[in-house]
Amino acid sequence: MGIDEYGGGQEPQSDVLVVTTNDAPGYRVQQVIGEVFGLTVRSRHLGSQIGAGLKSMIGGELKGLTKTLVETRNQAMERLVEQARARGANGVLMMRFDVTEAADVGTEVCAYGTAVVLAKE
Repeated sequence: MGIDEYGGGQEPQSDVLVVTTNDAPGYRVQQVIGEVFGLTVRSRHLGSQIGAGLKSMIGGELKGLTKTLVETRNQAMERLVEQARARGANGVLMMRFDVTEAADVGTEVCAYGTAVVLAKE
């Protein structure tokens, strides 16, 4: 598995700037739109559960599950950006991820933050 499969984040030319900070240097907030989020729930297939169970006995990284979680986080972030864009935002401040187990059937990943309209200073 290459480094590209372990990473995430947005494309450099995205029209919606997403940051984990309270502000975006070089920009000023013109309008606060409000909370936005992107949510996805993924279940693991039987093969990966068996493989993870075997791997947990001998130790080591569960690469298949790592890749699935990266894909899931990226999908949640894409949905966050889509919702921000649909509400007229060009930025999301204080973006965070929340990850929980969903009723023992999968993993719920929520990307959330504050949608804003930013202007370059």
